[in-house]
Amino acid sequence: MDINLSQCFIAVDDHDKALAFYRDALGLEVRNDVGYEAMRWVTLGSPAQPGVSIVLEPPLAHPDASAADQEAVAELLAKGMLRGVVFSTDDCDAAFERVRAAGGDVLQEPIDQHYGVRDCAFRDPAGNMIRFSQPRAL
Repeated sequence: MDINLSQCFIAVDDHDKALAFYRDALGLEVRNDVGYEAMRWVTLGSPAQPGVSIVLEPPLAHPDASAADQEAVAELLAKGMLRGVVFSTDDCDAAFERVRAAGGDVLQEPIDQHYGVRDCAFRDPAGNMIRFSQPRAL
């Protein structure tokens, strides 16, 4: 039995700002842009991984969520307290320069970590942490 990742979800508070980051700065392709009632979700992915998608969705895209829950999640998102994603790359420094040149909010410049990667980090427009990780020889 094979089990493979097909989708992951990132909460965003402004899809257009998120698209400028994920599509324009990171170079991901838009695979789907759907509006339904008051919600919108956008699916993106790397051309190198056609079977894996990232879905940009509202902070709490659950139809049964109370107004208080929606507000609580929106507040956590605004503080940058929700989880982000880690992208692997064969050139962390080039990825860093590309995102920084596009105006990315730098959290960490590229650095060699003791656990065997070179990585860097940014915040997306919604406050999620996005990391780029490059394996390195130990």
